[in-house]
Amino acid sequence: MTTTGPSTSMPVAGLVPAPRRELEHADLLVRNAKVFTGDPDRPEARAVAIRDGRVAALGDDHDLAHLVGPGTKVVDALGRRVIPGLNDSHLHVIRGGLNYVLELRWDGVRSLRQALAMLREQAGRTPKGQWIRVVGGWTAEQFAERRMPTVAELNAAAPDTPVFVLHLYQSALMNRAAVKAAGFTRETPDPRGGQIVRGRDGEPNGVLLAAPSALILYSTLAKAPALDEADKRTSTRHFLRELNRFGLTSAVDAAGGFQNFPDNYATVVDLARSGELSLRIAYHLFPQTAGQELADLKRWTEMVKPGDGDEWLRLNGAGENLTWAAADFENFSEPRPELGAYEPEFEQAVRLLLENGWGFRLHATYDETIRRDLAVFEKLAAEGLFPGGNRWLFDHAETVSAGSLDRIAALGGAVSVQNRMSFQGAAFLDRYGAEAAAHTPPVRAMLDRGLTVAAGTDATRVSSYNPWVALHWLVTGRTVGGTALYPAGNLIDRETALGLYTRGGARLTGEQDVKGTLREGCYGDLALLSDDFLTVPEEVIPDIESVLTVVGGRIVYATAEYEGLDESVPPVSPAWSPVARFGGYQSGQGGAHQASLVAEAVAESEQHRRWRVARGSVPETTPSFVDPCFDH
Repeated sequence: MTTTGPSTSMPVAGLVPAPRRELEHADLLVRNAKVFTGDPDRPEARAVAIRDGRVAALGDDHDLAHLVGPGTKVVDALGRRVIPGLNDSHLHVIRGGLNYVLELRWDGVRSLRQALAMLREQAGRTPKGQWIRVVGGWTAEQFAERRMPTVAELNAAAPDTPVFVLHLYQSALMNRAAVKAAGFTRETPDPRGGQIVRGRDGEPNGVLLAAPSALILYSTLAKAPALDEADKRTSTRHFLRELNRFGLTSAVDAAGGFQNFPDNYATVVDLARSGELSLRIAYHLFPQTAGQELADLKRWTEMVKPGDGDEWLRLNGAGENLTWAAADFENFSEPRPELGAYEPEFEQAVRLLLENGWGFRLHATYDETIRRDLAVFEKLAAEGLFPGGNRWLFDHAETVSAGSLDRIAALGGAVSVQNRMSFQGAAFLDRYGAEAAAHTPPVRAMLDRGLTVAAGTDATRVSSYNPWVALHWLVTGRTVGGTALYPAGNLIDRETALGLYTRGGARLTGEQDVKGTLREGCYGDLALLSDDFLTVPEEVIPDIESVLTVVGGRIVYATAEYEGLDESVPPVSPAWSPVARFGGYQSGQGGAHQASLVAEAVAESEQHRRWRVARGSVPETTPSFVDPCFDH
């Protein structure tokens, strides 16, 4: 509900525009709300006023009534919860935006039956020469059937259209048309760290395995057609709008493979220049070519420096890889990789960055890798380079030890955790057991040491970009399939979790004085929630969305009673895009109809299992949550 001018019929009871100077009036006032500010000095309020993109005042409704003027938009929150805008501290937002409209998202889909139905329908809409891509955000655990699709099912759903289905960091499934389009034949060699699975006849059967490197998965995906420049722009705007849908107002882009600087950054730079970003982005630079990392880093330190940009788009540092040889792989279905001797070149990279005033982030899944990195840092600390005022952090850190956490704290580091265990927790349990999984990662121990800890998703190629799935994981310790991973001692309360998703991310970019809290002078970034995160039952948390998202005082997303208040975006292009038909994250699937579909899927899955038992393909005791083989 809103008003843009004085009116006795304004739908906000008790507020009458005051005859004050225009410059003193708010641009936007959100009233009748339960405001969680994130500011310990003033944790709660009923209303927030925003002027010139910043929070101008907080208080009760009557306290802020004098800020309503002829040009003030007044939004009645109807008693809903308002929070500071969320900040995903590890999101591949730039790469994700360039590809978003090309992807069929299975994020939030509750049954494999529904997922395959979406695939069949999209096959009829996809033009010749294009691929159907299911890229991240799902796991077999989320489906009622508790299994992955088979290659046979992909062939049946899309006999002529190439289909590529990425499953975590572990594998990809391709139908016959995709195998042909990718150019895989009997003679195609397996790449290093990957496997092209073959049938008895030696021909590729449509299964790719990360063994343990996911490079085979991503390099195959890169063979699919890309968008033209105009559609990349539209795609990015729709992806940012999709993130706004969940209350995200900021993200720290972690760069990543196949994200070249400056070429693949051109779209967000263009949107920033034209004022069309709806999400604040702090980005990193990631050397793409093994063997030339030092040359790239040196060149970048001479071109740009951290902090370049503005409050919407700014450089934050290097990473998440500095040298390829120092990166471990996070495929929990495979043994932990043994890395070669990477320290000499790695030390040169870290020294180069610190001496030029650059911070960095480091991908490190396992404590074995973290200990080796820390030994390099401690060597440089003897020269005074640590702690040296440059922000640096470890990403992921699933198996980091107590001793390593103490060393990180001593060197002035931080940690960014992601809910990869929401999607890979079952695989981790199978390999390492419940005792190891109970503190993977040890979030509580990080906080107890006073470390700066921020939270994110690592979307889009594995986890979903939905932050509420990650917040659910932080407070419940459960996977998307409901498997309990953590004891109470490794869980955090809801306010703490929200702090990791707001103030935590702001600290990683040095913006804690202006971002992450609703306080006078801070950015006017907030989300009005569909359900109150602080009080709803735990099982409701993943279904929370924003009904109104504000960035810098701009309403960038609006739905429910606020439909139409947000800024417009161009139509999805190309018209055959899966996003044009299905949207992004599949929520709102509750109710009798969805329950019926899930029940049917469970019944079909049990019939399928019994048929296979009778056939002798699996033992009677095979657990139902894993499809033990692929039916080709």
